[in-house]
Order: sequence, then C-alpha cells, then structure tokens
Amino acid sequence: MRLSKKAEYALRAMVAMGRRDQRRPVAIHELAESERVPVKFLEQILLELKNGGLLQSKRGVGGGYLLNRPPATISLREIVELMDGPFVPMACALPGTPGRCGCGQQKPCGLGAVFGELQEQVQRFLGGRTLADVIEREASLAPTFEI
Repeated sequence: MRLSKKAEYALRAMVAMGRRDQRRPVAIHELAESERVPVKFLEQILLELKNGGLLQSKRGVGGGYLLNRPPATISLREIVELMDGPFVPMACALPGTPGRCGCGQQKPCGLGAVFGELQEQVQRFLGGRTLADVIEREASLAPTFEI
C-alpha cells in the first residue's frame, strides 16, 4: 500500500506552494527544480490539481500556479484522492460489496471487515491533516542552532 509517484509529487508541489507567498504565482520550472520533479510530469499533475479545484493559474509574464484556498483548508486526502482515487486496500473493504473479493463469501468476510476499518482510519487520518499541518511539522523538525 504505497502512494503513486503522481500523488507523492502532487503532495510535494502543494506543500511547496503552501510555504510561499500566496499572492505570487509559482512558475512550473521553478517548482520542478526546487522539488526535483520532472517538468513534463509536473505540468500534468498541476493541470489535474487545477481541474480538481485545488489550484488556479495565472498566464503571462510572472504567471504560474497558486493555491486556490489557504493551506489550512486543503487536506492531504483531497490531494491523494484527486491523484490516485480513494484508498481501497481490498475490494471487499468497500461498504456493501460482500462477495466481491477472492474469497467468494456472500456475507462480509473477516478480512474485508478488518481492511474496511483500515480504509476508514486512513481516510480519517489524511482528511484530518492539511498542507498547513505539514508545513508546521517541517518547521518543528528544522534544526535549530544555538550560539
């Protein structure tokens, strides 16, 4: 159970934009360089994030991308689900889908029930964490130097 590179790059790009002045658009090449993401792949990701309502774009000189909302209102779940779809560890973990997994049981199986709980926990965890939380965590992890 691993995030795709697409979702990872989307998260990194969104966090990087959240760290910056929200009034100044970030150019794709600048973002690609700072986050070490291939430009062509980042272009596709940013377009998807824009189409999903999380970013806005500015054309022309000094143009680029901006967050569409403050970092404190954008959950990690929104970004991950936009890139990868909902987290579903097993087919039978989805509510109302007994018998759709390999076990063939018509009633919900134990594995489906357990992995359904995991799915709910992951969704709750990612839904409860925002870009601002990540940025704040980064700041608390930064080394401090005392003189």
